[in-house]
Amino acid sequence: MATTEVKPNPDLNSEEYLDEIPEDLEMSLFDHLEELRTRIFYSLIAVAIAIVGCFFAVRPIVNILELPAQGVKFLQLAPGEFFWVSFKVAAYCGILLASPFIIYQVVRFVLPGLTRRERRLLGPVVLGASVLFFVGLGFAYWVLVPAALNFFINYGADVVEQAWSIERYFEFILLLMFGTGLVFEVPILQVLLSLLGIVSSAQMTAGWRFVVLGAVILGAVLTPSTDPVTQSLLAGAVLGLYFGGIGVVKVLGR
Repeated sequence: MATTEVKPNPDLNSEEYLDEIPEDLEMSLFDHLEELRTRIFYSLIAVAIAIVGCFFAVRPIVNILELPAQGVKFLQLAPGEFFWVSFKVAAYCGILLASPFIIYQVVRFVLPGLTRRERRLLGPVVLGASVLFFVGLGFAYWVLVPAALNFFINYGADVVEQAWSIERYFEFILLLMFGTGLVFEVPILQVLLSLLGIVSSAQMTAGWRFVVLGAVILGAVLTPSTDPVTQSLLAGAVLGLYFGGIGVVKVLGR
């Protein structure tokens, strides 16, 4: 059935018109549930395909992830340990590769419930969130992981020989990278809260003491290691992102 073009309501001003939900995209509850099922199914298929592809290419990926360890010898402490490590690495990388498609499916699902104003913000928000997540992954790989490993290697270099469990190493590096990627979404959260009128830039600035405390706690919780170097670097990154988010909010006039 063809849909008719939605024309502006002459009884509404431009502000109210932007807050309207186009009638041609309105859906019933049953349609929403069916749409949700479809989007989840497509996302799971994409993730499965990406994981299988990464599993067949897991050895080069493992070699790349081992580079920050500076030549440390890795041990397989139980039969099949490297196989399960390979599957974990493929799973993380597969989800990462499929994330743009998953975001697209999320956008397709929430689109009917958004007003015209919210749809205009959707593109920049999705793009910004994607870019910041990958920047966070890069920051963890090139800054946090080498700093943490260097601390541990040098601390016991004159006492113990460096031979690590392959499973424990990849649990450490993968959790740290993905945790950092999520932390880098802080500015996006700030922008969304400001655009929704929940928090202003002045309120964000006034609460800086609590943010400093929260950044320190977050750095301690999200880092799998207990070394102060990694925790300090992550806490510093959180603070930089937070105050950078305040600057963006101010530029937006919020």
